[in-house]
Amino acid sequence: MRLPDDLVTPCLVVDADRMAANIAAMAALATERGLALRPHAKTHKCLPIAAQQLAAGAQGLTVATVAEAEIFAAGGADDLFVAYPIWADAARGARLAALAERVALRVGVGSAEGAAALARAVPGLEVLVEIDSGHHRTGVAPADAGAVAGAAERAGLRVRGVFTFPGHSYAPGAPGAAAADEATALAAAAESLAAAGIEPAVRSGGSTPSAAHTGAGVTELRPGVYVFGDAQQLELGTIDEGGLALVAAGTVVSRAPGRVVLDAGSKVLGADRPAWTSGFGRVPGHPDARVVALSEHHATVTWPTGPPPELGEIVPVAPNHVCAAVNLAAELVVCRDGVVVDTWPVAARGANT
Repeated sequence: MRLPDDLVTPCLVVDADRMAANIAAMAALATERGLALRPHAKTHKCLPIAAQQLAAGAQGLTVATVAEAEIFAAGGADDLFVAYPIWADAARGARLAALAERVALRVGVGSAEGAAALARAVPGLEVLVEIDSGHHRTGVAPADAGAVAGAAERAGLRVRGVFTFPGHSYAPGAPGAAAADEATALAAAAESLAAAGIEPAVRSGGSTPSAAHTGAGVTELRPGVYVFGDAQQLELGTIDEGGLALVAAGTVVSRAPGRVVLDAGSKVLGADRPAWTSGFGRVPGHPDARVVALSEHHATVTWPTGPPPELGEIVPVAPNHVCAAVNLAAELVVCRDGVVVDTWPVAARGANT
């Protein structure tokens, strides 16, 4: 990615052409596999990008919170899935009810008690039962999906199927096995629903690392990071540098033999660093360079090969976790061939409720 010369750093820069190629490639993969594509908008939180995904064939959007759903609904999206076991207290329930009057809304449910709360707030709401396919975060065991689905139906909700997140795909060598776990778990959950007399029409899953390995029985794919890529995806081999559509641009503010310090610290890059990653970020074009330490406004980058960049030089960094980095930014600087062509507000920044 060629950065513009006139950036005010630190900032997040999107390569419009690479992003469009990523959107098209995932849409093509979903079509080829006969899957409905419902991208997770928590990655980009940005209305123009959602519009591009929908125009490329996505049937709707996935979001993580009611606040995200409200923002994307206001921006024109009309088919939303809140992929989270929402606890519908009075205030959140009222917001869900208002949303359900404006858009086709579907929500995750993970317990009989959660289903009862949802039904009190929005009778007749469509839900998917969340199952655990190996990530061990939220979701019931696949064999228990029918019991939760039955409780949800008796409470007055409409159960459309099941969903999961194969988050254990985020580890070296794990995407294929995680996709296999996902397919097995969704099949077992579908059988559990069928045994309870409920048709499992939707079997929703997917992550960016595991998308290409998605197995039989899945009907809907919900990747998010694919739209930009990040350092984790580079290290997992999900993408190469040509698929990296977002970087943080930082200026060299300090220089010493074998290292530099950039003005893009943890308040720009985010602080995520899974144990298996080799640093806090990667420098495209310099495979040996690593972001080895972050302060709030400093990124220390080791530069073992060749002379490090000069003071004042702008350096691109791929964040480890692009979703976290985007949530820290007020806007994305959009470029094409090294020229700024637009800026896009991160409309759902901080939309955590």
